[in-house]
This record gives sequence, C-alpha cells and structure tokens, in this order.
Amino acid sequence: MSESRIRFRHLQAFLEVARQGSVARAADFLHVSPPAVTKTLRELEEALGIAVVERDGRGIRVTRLGEIFLGHAGTAITALKRGVDSVRQDGAINRHPIRIGALPTVSAKVMPRAISLFLSENTGAAIKIVTGENAVLLEQLRVGALDLVVGRLAAPENMTGFFFEHLYSEPVLFVVRAGHPLLQPGQDIFARLDEFPVLMPTRESVIRPFVDRLFITNGMTAPATEIETVSDSFGRAFLRQSNAVWIISTGVVANELSSGAFVALPVNTEETKGPVGLTMRTDTAPSPAFTILLQTIREAASQNA
Repeated sequence: MSESRIRFRHLQAFLEVARQGSVARAADFLHVSPPAVTKTLRELEEALGIAVVERDGRGIRVTRLGEIFLGHAGTAITALKRGVDSVRQDGAINRHPIRIGALPTVSAKVMPRAISLFLSENTGAAIKIVTGENAVLLEQLRVGALDLVVGRLAAPENMTGFFFEHLYSEPVLFVVRAGHPLLQPGQDIFARLDEFPVLMPTRESVIRPFVDRLFITNGMTAPATEIETVSDSFGRAFLRQSNAVWIISTGVVANELSSGAFVALPVNTEETKGPVGLTMRTDTAPSPAFTILLQTIREAASQNA
C-alpha cells in the first residue's frame, strides 16, 4: 500500500460512489465524467492494494474491506473540511475575544511577553485578561466565561473536566524591601517573624497549603500579624513603605527582585515549589488565533522559566 499516492479526489470520489451507489450519479454530483470517476477509483484501489467497490447488478456496492476504509475516509474528509473552515479569514473567527484568567504569578512574569509576541502575529483577535483567586478563575473556566487559566496547578479535586499543561515550576519566597532588618547577617527568620506584618496568600489560594506546611515544618502555626491578600499591587506598595514580609510566588515579584527593590530572605522554600502552566477544559477546540496564543505563552514561559 502507498499512502502517499492517495489524494483528496480519491477519497471524495469513493465517498460519493458509496453514497450514491452509482458511478454515473456520483460523476454527476462531482461534475466530472463517469470514466473519470472509474479511473479515480482504480487509482485508489491500486494504492490500497484492495478492491473497495464491486458491481451489484446495475449498480455499485462497497466491499467488506471498502466498508472498513470508508469510515476512515469519511473522518479524513471531515477533518480536512474543519481545518479549512477554521482558518478562513472571513472575520467570524475573531468576533469574540480570547478570554484569559491569569494568576498573579504569570501576570508580571510571563503574560506581558506572551501578549507582545501574540500581537506581532497580527491575527486580528482581541484579548481579554482577568485576574483573581484560582478557585474563582477555575469556576469561570468551567462555565465557559473563560477560555484559559494560566497559573499554578490546582488541587486534584478541582481539576475535574480540565487538563493541565506544565510550563515550568517555581517556589514561594519570603520577600522584603531592600534594607529590611531581617537582611542583617545571622538572623533567625522564623524566630523574629512575629515582629513584622506578614502578607499571606488567602486560604482559598493554590499556594496557601504549601505556606501553612512550611510554617508547621519550622515550628510555627501562623504569624502574629497576618494580612491575607491576593492584590499584588497592594503587596508591592505596602512592602516598599513598611517592614512587612510578603510570602508570594516568585513570578509575582520577579521584576522587583531583578531590580533589587525587593530581596528574598534566606529561607529554604524548596518544598513549596509547584507547577505553573495552562489549564483548559477537556472539550476545548482552539481556534487558529487561540492556538497561536498558546504557542506564544509557551515561548514566553520558556524564556522566563
């Protein structure tokens, strides 16, 4: 058998002959001559090494092996038509924006570069980016209000109906402003932590269980002065003007750490390391623009991981 010899016209002619039960009627439907249809069927049979049709009185019927091939041929034709329809630039594919739920860990580190790359592709598609707690974003994804969530992998019980594509892993950090008292040499960070306000992830956040476990491992239950927040803008502003300690995913403060405005305390947070990636519904059928967006997010993540 030579698959490379099989063309669209072979499948189209075979499907139409099978549907019509007649070479003449198939030829009329395809706007070609009956001899042309017969020749096309012979080429298909030579490529397959089997007979796909046989005479049945004055008509044509599909052979047993032809019936097996018929299902695959139909699937191939359908897939090809869907592919052609999906990339037609008729304006309809870009009517609705691609809706992204971005957790703070990727909003500063990955998404700006990803969107810049996406815009350079000139797809014409609009983008809508929202942020919030992981549980809220996943619920919006579940009901179809979002097309994609980019961030940490959720707990297994929250992943029903979703699939996750891993991009990179990152830990949680204990971050302070430059010049913070805890940056002086010889500090016992956990022994002195109660002296300072501590910005904590909310109890509904993905990273909170990792943080709670880390405190228990180091002999603490919770900080004396605890402020729960998912607002990265508040966290940045509060840290700059106070001696607070911010427990946050690396990606949220990557730019400040790079500039030296914030500094990570010397706390071993390796056990808080977790996967960051793309969460989508299992029934997601990405449009061409959506597929390009996913590619640009992957590229941006690989550059920042």
